[in-house]
Amino acid sequence: MLRIAIPNKGTLSAPASQMLKDAGYRQRTDPKDLLCRDEANNVEFFYLRPRDIATYVGSGDLDLGITGRDLLVDSGVPAQEVLDLAFGGATFRWAAPAGTLTSADEIGGRRIATAYPGVVERYLSEHKLEADVVRLDGAVENAVRLGVADLIADVVETGTTLRQAGLVTLGDPILRSSAILIGREAAGETGPAAQLVRRLQGVLVARSFVMLAYDVRADLLDQATALTPGIESPTVSPLHREGWVAVQAMVRRSDTHKIMDALYDLGARAILVTDISNCRL
Repeated sequence: MLRIAIPNKGTLSAPASQMLKDAGYRQRTDPKDLLCRDEANNVEFFYLRPRDIATYVGSGDLDLGITGRDLLVDSGVPAQEVLDLAFGGATFRWAAPAGTLTSADEIGGRRIATAYPGVVERYLSEHKLEADVVRLDGAVENAVRLGVADLIADVVETGTTLRQAGLVTLGDPILRSSAILIGREAAGETGPAAQLVRRLQGVLVARSFVMLAYDVRADLLDQATALTPGIESPTVSPLHREGWVAVQAMVRRSDTHKIMDALYDLGARAILVTDISNCRL
């Protein structure tokens, strides 16, 4: 039976469970449950602290897990990213008091406060820099004001909290994180792990694409299908109305309205958009 770790709380918990539901897997109905067995799919789900998931997967006690890229990097365990799940985005950046540092090249020899020492230490190693990393469990924005550090490394969203602490970001992001599926090795081509990956990939595609259907004159078909090439090619069917065809194609959700406008201007009519709940490509 495949054993998979899921965040039991935090910002990744609900989206992870919803994505697995969309992929056809049973999930817990009581948020206090720590185990859910999906007999139909031969899978067990374990609900764990997000920070612990990489440790369990890296040790081999669990086969796969959903966690943040930041937590995987921070753990330093022998596990790898299998699939980016495209939710739970976060950006890690350096921040220091305004006017003290101008670039990330100047962090060498400084005291850096962070709740993610593994992320910072990897950056320092990759850039051949040395610094004193001060580990804190949270609220690192106050570390500089309290004299614990010279700068911090933390998740930055709007930057409001940093500005309130008198800090400004500097340099490029340390890490761009998101929710990921992790394992000790690649999922392979067959087996329950490969099936899970395919199902999740189907959910990701379904969330990014819609099915677009429209009618268009046959003499305009080449121009219309240039706008809607589909994944492999569009489906084209003759209509009872002579000289017209019906077309169906998958298009990116983000481009839907632009493509609909262009099709309408071309002369297409009965333009319909349908959500895709799941797919296999």
